[in-house]
Amino acid sequence: MNRTLVDQLLEQMQGAPLQQMSRQIGADPQQTMGAIGAALPLILGALGRNTAQPEGADALLGALQRDYAGVDFGSVLGDMFGGARQDDGSAILGHIFGDRGQRAEASLGQATGLDSDRIATLLRALAPVVLSFLAQRFAAGGNAGELGQALGVERDHANRQGGGMLDALFDQNGDGRVDLGDLLKLGMGMLGGRR
Repeated sequence: MNRTLVDQLLEQMQGAPLQQMSRQIGADPQQTMGAIGAALPLILGALGRNTAQPEGADALLGALQRDYAGVDFGSVLGDMFGGARQDDGSAILGHIFGDRGQRAEASLGQATGLDSDRIATLLRALAPVVLSFLAQRFAAGGNAGELGQALGVERDHANRQGGGMLDALFDQNGDGRVDLGDLLKLGMGMLGGRR
């Protein structure tokens, strides 16, 4: 079975990055990894929704090439909590989630037991890491279709694992409900039983 982008990112988060994230948000490593395991599919799945249309994939690829091509992924990972990175993270999240950002934070917070400030810090740190990772994988090739397809797989995987949680979060008429148990199950499922 092919490893998802989430699997690959979770592998990159092991060790020092996880310890750094745990210290920054004031949570133990297990709780932090659970939160990362729930946040990454949400971020990548939302990007998958945004790139479902060709112009969305083109726009994301252009941003990756402009802002992240040639940026060392390890340096982004090592400096997740630098001031500029946090500002970048806030802007990135605004583009990814639009007006659903607070709803995403609240859902993750309730599912993981972390308060909204810690979830917001976690998401702001992860957003540039995700884009740097995607740039490393897709920017050089310059194929928006390949990027959109890969993120579409992540979107579909997130919805299957989370019982439609991603679609519910972005429900346009607002009547969709995010099942917090499904969100937590999604995070643990992405960890593949790793703790």
